Amino acid sequence: MRVAFFGTPLWAVPVLDALRKRHEVVLVVSQPDKPQGRGLRPAPSPVARYAEAEGLPLLRPARLREEAFLEALRQAAPEVAVVAAYGKLIPKEALDIPPHGFLNLHPSLLPKYRGAAPVQRALLAGERETGVSIMRLDEGLDTGPLYAVWRTPILPDEDAVALGNRLRDKGVELLLEVLERLPELTPRPQEGEASYAPPLSKEEGRLDFGESAEALYRRHRAVQPWPGSYFFHRGRRVKALRLRPEPGEGEPGVVARVGPEGVAVGTASGLLLLLEVQPEGRRAMPAADWARGYGVAPGTRLGQV
Repeated sequence: MRVAFFGTPLWAVPVLDALRKRHEVVLVVSQPDKPQGRGLRPAPSPVARYAEAEGLPLLRPARLREEAFLEALRQAAPEVAVVAAYGKLIPKEALDIPPHGFLNLHPSLLPKYRGAAPVQRALLAGERETGVSIMRLDEGLDTGPLYAVWRTPILPDEDAVALGNRLRDKGVELLLEVLERLPELTPRPQEGEASYAPPLSKEEGRLDFGESAEALYRRHRAVQPWPGSYFFHRGRRVKALRLRPEPGEGEPGVVARVGPEGVAVGTASGLLLLLEVQPEGRRAMPAADWARGYGVAPGTRLGQV
C-alpha cells in the first residue's frame, strides 16, 4: 500500500523501518527540529534523521492545518496513514485525506491509558497487564475504533523502556497484519472505562520515601529514561540509577544499612536498596562508594532538599 507515516522519537523508527520494507512509504511527517544538547542547536527528530538517511520524502510542519501541508499530503496520495508516537493530534482535514484513514499503534489496552505516556502510567499504577492496540484515528484523543489488540503481563522488573519496546515490536506485527487485510476489515468500538495518561513531569521522578518500597520501585521503572528517579542529600540531587526493594523495616528516608552491595533506606513498607547512583555533577558510581565518599551512614536522613 501507499503509506504516509507520522512519528517523532526513536521509539517510532522501527515502525517506519518495518513499513518501508513491506509497503511504499510516500511521505514521512515528523515534528519540527528542536533545540538539543548543551548548545541548544535545532536538531531533527530520530524519525526525521531516518527518513533523510533513507531518502524518504519528509515534512516537518509546525501546524497540520496549514493548507501547504494538507496539499502536500494530498499530492503524496497515501492510501492509508500510520501514526506512532507523533506527539500531536491529527486534525479532521488531514484524517479525511487517505481513503483508508489513519491507523495508530498505541501501547495500551484502549480505552485504558489514552494519551502521551501509556506505558509509564501503567507502571506507576501498578498494573499487572497491559497491551498494544491498533486503532483507527478519529478527532478525539485515542478514542477511535480498534482493529486489533494484544494483551500481555507486565514482567516484574520491566521498566518503561523495555516494556515500551516489547509492546512496539508486537504492535508492528499486528500493524502489518492489519494492513494486509485492511480493505476487508471493520474496526470495533472501544469498550470499557477510559483512563488518561498525561506526559510525565520532572517532579514525578522524585523518590518519596514515605511511599512503600514496592511503589518506589514501580516509580523508578516508570520514569526511565526520563526524567529518571532521584532523591536529595544535603540539598543536592542524586540520581538513582539502579535500585530494588527488599524485606525489612526502617524509618522512612533514613539509611538503615550500608554494605558492599549498596545503601538500604527505610520506606513506609520495606527497604529500598540503592545499588548505583549519580551525585549531581559527578559520574555514576556504586551506591556503596557514594556512601563512603559523602558521609552516608546508618541513621543518615535522605530526601531533604
